[in-house]
Amino acid sequence: MVTIGIIGMSAGNAHPYSWSSIINGQFDHKLMEDAGYPAVGDYLKANQDTLGIPSARVTHIWTQERRISQDIARHSGIPHVLARLEEMVGEVDAVILARDDPEHHVAMARPFLEAGIPIFIDKPLAFSREDLNYFDQQQRSGKFLMSCSSMRYAHECRTLKTEINSLGPLQLITAVGKKDWKKYGVHLVEALFSSLDDPQPQWVQHVGETNQSVVLIGFEQGMKATIHLFQDISGTFQLSFFGSKDWRLVEIKNSYAMFRDNMIEFIRSVEEGAPRLDFGKTRAIIQTVIAAQESFEKDGKVISLR
Repeated sequence: MVTIGIIGMSAGNAHPYSWSSIINGQFDHKLMEDAGYPAVGDYLKANQDTLGIPSARVTHIWTQERRISQDIARHSGIPHVLARLEEMVGEVDAVILARDDPEHHVAMARPFLEAGIPIFIDKPLAFSREDLNYFDQQQRSGKFLMSCSSMRYAHECRTLKTEINSLGPLQLITAVGKKDWKKYGVHLVEALFSSLDDPQPQWVQHVGETNQSVVLIGFEQGMKATIHLFQDISGTFQLSFFGSKDWRLVEIKNSYAMFRDNMIEFIRSVEEGAPRLDFGKTRAIIQTVIAAQESFEKDGKVISLR
């Protein structure tokens, strides 16, 4: 049995609730509504028959507010609520850092990396070159570090991969979503890259505005992608793949399935003693996200990624 600690809670991000429930097999629909996440309660209820990962258990939790920690613990059946995150060292086999505000990731991950405890860090891993370099150095030194957007495991993108050869040579991919580039740009970059078996980007350019991100990415052989992330539009995350023979639209809706597969992959990695996701793929995605922000800050300058 892999024992897991959950740390962190950031505004608008229900992952501590949902991921703990997916692993422990327990949830409270009313608590989710009271916490402001009714949609999460709905998808947990709809998938109640597949909740729970038998080989693992979330046993400890810490967030910045004890009230929030206790709420998540009641919701997901977590027995130990801690006053300090460092108290998890020596008590759990692995840690999930469930905050999605990357400026806090280095400080919160450091105690566990230094202690040699496997850690999964929610997306985006970093939003500065300095923080990305820190994590890169840690994994190069042999520390167990895994991070990605759960869209890497989206079933809709996996289905696309079974059909992609029929499209002919790809010319263009467009991706559309909502909210801000800092926290949500990584979703579309991860979905795009993983659908294409993680090609190496050559350059990136941000030609949008504040809260209306339009990002161009260039790849080898001339293939291009555009990502459109607008703060206030409606709709789901969508990607369109255009080849010389045909095209496909991918609409990502099943959050539960991709979250569950993400947690399963992390737990399998802990059991096997090493991340099953190559950190080089994560590095390329985060470098692209950071470079797009740099391009925006430099009035649309093209940023080389080679």
